[in-house]
Amino acid sequence: MYFHHEIYFQTQAMKDKIDELNNRFATASPQEMIGWFISEYHGTVAFSSSFGAEDQVLTAIIADISRDVRFFTLDTGRLFQETYDVMNITEHKYGIRFALFFPDAARVEDMVKNYGINLFYERLEYRRLCCAVRKTEPLKRALIGVHVWITGQRKDQSVTRLGTGKIEWDTVNQVIKLNPLADWSNEDVWAYLKAEKIPYNELHDKGYPSIGCQPCTRAILPGEDLRAGRWWWELPEFKECGLHKTH
Repeated sequence: MYFHHEIYFQTQAMKDKIDELNNRFATASPQEMIGWFISEYHGTVAFSSSFGAEDQVLTAIIADISRDVRFFTLDTGRLFQETYDVMNITEHKYGIRFALFFPDAARVEDMVKNYGINLFYERLEYRRLCCAVRKTEPLKRALIGVHVWITGQRKDQSVTRLGTGKIEWDTVNQVIKLNPLADWSNEDVWAYLKAEKIPYNELHDKGYPSIGCQPCTRAILPGEDLRAGRWWWELPEFKECGLHKTH
């Protein structure tokens, strides 16, 4: 009983801290937020990039502030060549190196053996299994020793992200989750990209506003939601891979 009470008080204390931080940085710029957290959590801040437009903005901002951040990406084994290309260009432009975290080979082999190479098209639970093997498990390894995880999530990306806060407590990974661009619009992102001459994925010019694994991403049609091309065969409320599940 005492153990459960202890967990409750620790969780409540963290929620109170997150509320305090959100109030503190309510009107702060991404640069101010990121700079403070890098200074406060020296050596334990990580930034995950999938090399989409938002992540490219954050890469440029973070690299300009400090290189004392763990830059990483999750290589699922099913990415677009254009994604590798922009990663290479970005590393050279900013003088950084992204750590790549791959899925466990044995788990991938077992999954494909049992459910097929394109299992994700068949059932929602199969798609979630694929995301767990190729993304969620590698993320857990990437966040070992990390206290603050920076992401490019924005509220207007999809219906599943409307509640995204600038600063959140990720109970799943036990880290502070920093979403500096949470309140930015798609127009804000592209205006910053163009103004700062930041390299971006060529697929954005071909109708791909959101880019993930190649077999699970398509170009969108005029008027469609920004993430309509991700897992397009599923309902909008199911279009998350599990990486950003905070509880």
